Amino acid sequence: MDITPSEIRLRRKSRLLSVAFDDGSSFDFPFEYLRVYSPSAEVKGHGPGQEVLQLGKQDVEITAIEPVGHYAVRLVFSDGHNTGLFTWKYLYELGNEQADNWQRYLDRLKAAGYADRPKPGH
Repeated sequence: MDITPSEIRLRRKSRLLSVAFDDGSSFDFPFEYLRVYSPSAEVKGHGPGQEVLQLGKQDVEITAIEPVGHYAVRLVFSDGHNTGLFTWKYLYELGNEQADNWQRYLDRLKAAGYADRPKPGH
């Protein structure tokens, strides 16, 4: 299934990246969610079980969106992170699995001793 975005909007005030797909689905991605689920090796590791819990990302901004061919975008974050390529397929999966992924992230934070999301520098 080849799915492509019909619109990508950076909504800085509400801190969301809105993506509409050509099948009619659309998703609003909080910046923090995209940062902690970046498809980069820094976040995902180099294999299953090597994921790195991202801390202090609740205030991160997306400063730029760079197209990569006709299949992905590179998101540039205010903390300097820019190595993850968000393919159309991965963005679509993140949208469909957003509630479960977010809860998994919050559970991992809690298990690591952070009852609330930590502030940057803590």
